Amino acid sequence: MNDELMKAIEAIAPQDESTTLADSMLLGFDTETTGIAAGRDAIVSATLVLRDPSKGYDGDVIATWIVNPHRPMNPRASEVNGFTDEFLAEHGAEPTEAIDEIAALIAAAQARRIPLLAYNAPFDLAMLNGDVTRWKLATLDERQAAEGVSPMPLLVVDPLVIDRKVSRRKGKRTLTDTTFYYGVEPHGDFHDATADTIAAVDLIAPMSTLYPQVGHLALGDLMAWQRAAYVDWRDSFNDWLSSRGRAPIHGDWL
Repeated sequence: MNDELMKAIEAIAPQDESTTLADSMLLGFDTETTGIAAGRDAIVSATLVLRDPSKGYDGDVIATWIVNPHRPMNPRASEVNGFTDEFLAEHGAEPTEAIDEIAALIAAAQARRIPLLAYNAPFDLAMLNGDVTRWKLATLDERQAAEGVSPMPLLVVDPLVIDRKVSRRKGKRTLTDTTFYYGVEPHGDFHDATADTIAAVDLIAPMSTLYPQVGHLALGDLMAWQRAAYVDWRDSFNDWLSSRGRAPIHGDWL
């Protein structure tokens, strides 16, 4: 277990539902994977970053993992994240240990109503849940119940969903493009789980300044607001797809 991060999380009192996003503690999360198919592909690298908004980047508590997925890298994924089968076999931790640690830390944060922040959160959560299922590990709900906490719906912050709602800018909305738009300077190279996690967490402060309604969002309203924001974006995107004779996308956010 990453003792430093767990101790830092356990030292935080549960956050109130009225806590605003601008003032909230955050647990950033990002993964690099063998591919993009949750349930078939697997996590090979992950980072969790605990951010205190009063301290900013200098106060971050960071935990990182390299994981042996026990399945081959998709060559295209390897080109993006740089991981090879040989490197992961030699340097990767066993997934039963690494994924268990990641899930335990997220569950501890959720029990204190510290939102999990991930850019395009459904992807990283699907990959985590796929690995939890594959290795027959306890789910986040089961972990909270084991701590004597009634399992609550997952509390998540997705800067991509927020940006789509408040910013009407044109162009791509990759993490690289979005951080450039908000003036966030990366700490490292993109497509590295740690650099990407920090960059995603860094987005909240400038988003809250540029769009005060973002910073004023209360934790108790956060999930409903993001779900509605995603539906608005999906419907608008489907109108665009339809105008070009393309099939619509389906499904909700989280």
